[in-house]
Amino acid sequence: MIHKNDHYEVEITGITAEGNGIAKIDGFIVFVPQTAVGDIVKIKIVKVLKNYGFGIIEQIVFPAKDRIENDCSVFRQCGGCCWRHISYSSELEIKWQQVRDCFERLGGFSLPPQPIVGSEKVVGYRNKAQFPVGIDNTGKAIAGFFAKRSHRIISCLDCKLQPPVFNQIVKSVLDFINKYQITVYQEQAHTGIIRHIYLRQAEATKEIMLCLVCAKKQFAHQKEFCETMLSEFPQIKSIILNYNPDKTNVILGKTCFTIAGSDTITDILCGVQVQISPLSFYQVNKEQAQRLYQKAIIYAQLSDQDILLDLYCGIGTIGLSAAKPVKMLIGVEIIPQAVENAKENARLNGFENTRFLCADCKAAVKQLEEEHIKTDVIIVDPPRKGCDKDVIESICRIAPRKLIMISCNPATAARDCKLLCEQGYQIEEYTPFDLFPRTSAIECVVKLIK
Repeated sequence: MIHKNDHYEVEITGITAEGNGIAKIDGFIVFVPQTAVGDIVKIKIVKVLKNYGFGIIEQIVFPAKDRIENDCSVFRQCGGCCWRHISYSSELEIKWQQVRDCFERLGGFSLPPQPIVGSEKVVGYRNKAQFPVGIDNTGKAIAGFFAKRSHRIISCLDCKLQPPVFNQIVKSVLDFINKYQITVYQEQAHTGIIRHIYLRQAEATKEIMLCLVCAKKQFAHQKEFCETMLSEFPQIKSIILNYNPDKTNVILGKTCFTIAGSDTITDILCGVQVQISPLSFYQVNKEQAQRLYQKAIIYAQLSDQDILLDLYCGIGTIGLSAAKPVKMLIGVEIIPQAVENAKENARLNGFENTRFLCADCKAAVKQLEEEHIKTDVIIVDPPRKGCDKDVIESICRIAPRKLIMISCNPATAARDCKLLCEQGYQIEEYTPFDLFPRTSAIECVVKLIK
């Protein structure tokens, strides 16, 4: 019988998608974070449930061949990365297998994925970061990342996933907060002002957006703050106050105030100039996103007679990347600000064959049906939860000859593809892409044909 605080020496024989090693003690499964297949480790049992338990490493007796030295001081505490202790090639193998397992087990597909497309950059690749702000036991403001499955902030100003300038800006913001004693938001008491520091960078132009998420519509010494930031970091082109007064775990509120500079920053993605606002969805690994979008365009094989429907289009990045050869691009997005960004991005790039609808997917499809618009190709890039059932039904009713699905969750992608295939589609090919090295996240693009 396994009990909490027991000690064992075990071999890690498997790995989960979340990065937990799998060991068995007399047939009882124990998950051990930050281990690799082949590790022999001494562990302490920290939690026991009916069918499985959790352990933590006390000593690595014999390291696996894939194990490498971790290069982050807060890796064990932070909830961001899960693969910093193994080689990148091993991480890619695990992610490829994860995609295959989902499509085989959940979707019932025997077709294996194409080789995974790894990221050329595994350090400093993120163009977006959100740092929760808290206070330490001395009352000083700190920022970092939440510990896994908690809201306890792990102070970190040297994140390997962010460009170095992000860490420098966060340090400067904290120095200002502490100097002027601006109050920090306290989640339990629902008091204080500064909740998060939110940064975006446009890699092509190097423009940076600095956004403070605040519980009030303004804060003390706001003018001095903007002057200080713009003086220290001339690449900052936009300073935004995002107003979030709610008792919520959601980071961003719905209202933004530009307190210095412009409302947006400008990047170039797949040759298309795009303006990015605080609430816009934009892939965090730009170079890898370009490769993913290019694969989607290859899969789509578009012609000048095609009407392309881009569902969950955001600010239009995928659709506009594919718009040049088509008769018409129709983008659908439910967030009004993103739709306005998409329209502006189309105008900036001189596209006259585009139309963007602010609606949910089901309502937009109904509108297009009423207008007797026949869609030839659909690109769908749903949120992590996948497509709602009515979206799947709407797609099948339109019956495009080709459907390109881009997904950040292979489990829901496999589920949705299974539903589509039950309605007359088949998967011709699918390719995993690693846009988030060192984390558990994985994307894939799937080509389905009628």
